[in-house]
Amino acid sequence: MTYHPPAGARDLLPLDVAQKHWIETRLEQVFQRWGYHRIITSTIERMETLMAGGAIDQAAVIELHPSGGKHLGLRPELTASIARTAVARLARVTYPQRLYYHANVFRQGSYGSQQEFYQAGVELLGAGATAADAEIVLLLLDCLNNLNLRGWRLILGDAQLTHALLVPFPPDQRQAVRQALASLDRVALEALDLSPPLRQQALDLLDLRGHPEDVLQALAQLPLEADTQAVVERLKSLVALIRDVMTGDGPPGPVFDHRTALTLDLSLIQPFDYYTGLVFEVVSSPDQGCQVLGQGGRYDHLLGVFQGQGQGFPGIGFVLNIEALHQVLLPTGHLPQDTPPSDWLVVPTVPQAAAAAFTYAHTLRTSASLVRAEVHLAQGESSEAIRDRARQRHISRIAWIGPSGLPDIEALN
Repeated sequence: MTYHPPAGARDLLPLDVAQKHWIETRLEQVFQRWGYHRIITSTIERMETLMAGGAIDQAAVIELHPSGGKHLGLRPELTASIARTAVARLARVTYPQRLYYHANVFRQGSYGSQQEFYQAGVELLGAGATAADAEIVLLLLDCLNNLNLRGWRLILGDAQLTHALLVPFPPDQRQAVRQALASLDRVALEALDLSPPLRQQALDLLDLRGHPEDVLQALAQLPLEADTQAVVERLKSLVALIRDVMTGDGPPGPVFDHRTALTLDLSLIQPFDYYTGLVFEVVSSPDQGCQVLGQGGRYDHLLGVFQGQGQGFPGIGFVLNIEALHQVLLPTGHLPQDTPPSDWLVVPTVPQAAAAAFTYAHTLRTSASLVRAEVHLAQGESSEAIRDRARQRHISRIAWIGPSGLPDIEALN
């Protein structure tokens, strides 16, 4: 009988792990340079935590059998868990708190579809100004830059602004309009039971996407309420700030290619319903399949769900999909093509030299920050067979340990 991982799961072999580690290490370098600290939360959570006050659909959660009357599940994302942790364990720390993670998450899907995903991301808690939005977006771009990714497109939206633009539609049709906008489905919008003026308004919303300056100019022509106009002004300030840094005209910071595509799309709607302001996603180039590499946004009410009093507390973050990054990086040649070889092969030439071989291997491993030394375990092989095997595995040096316990060093060509 052949055993396979369950449907929706997969194994990562050593080369997969080495490539995944390459991506995570470069992301972690950026996170730490920006002053973020790693947090680890529980893989298993109470269902009420995972659903984030109804913002996450229960159907997306892989539920576990009740334990002691408690309904538990596997985390479908990290933001709700970090919000819960911030309320319960970070009440006495100073803010803003800059946190990052890399972890696996689990989502219920159709049979055979992927259900376990690897993610890396950040959460910035306790900062609600435009500068905080800009920090998160620029941090995301710095991550992509550190991975040597090119040709990606950054898409910005605003959940509060999109919600305000949907208010004129009848409540019973609002969700259908929202879903059609999210999927860019013009045919579905035209088929909705709406009056001609509202149908045209829905189609106009679908076209509120493109160069940020053009979209903002189109918004200026709409009769917006004062609070909605304030959201537009904040979005305008954010776009200007990002442009300044990306073109190198702003204060010192990461400088990006000024030709980087920046799109404003007010039909952008994220899969989880806890976002209250800026939302965004970054997608790969068309020749790489326009994959969503990362996404995020502002959630100023999520921490209030776990406080019990419903008080708002500013938060914003993003997540990067390690699998998607892996796919777009594979053709670039940046990822490791082989697992790291050992530096040394320590060979006991007689059985009595085994203890000395392990001792010498230990000496090698502690001689520098990272030296890979393995002990040859097979017996009875010829010296030439051992050399051939070492060359095949790209091991550069052999330490032959004789009966005296002293090494005879050989460098392989």
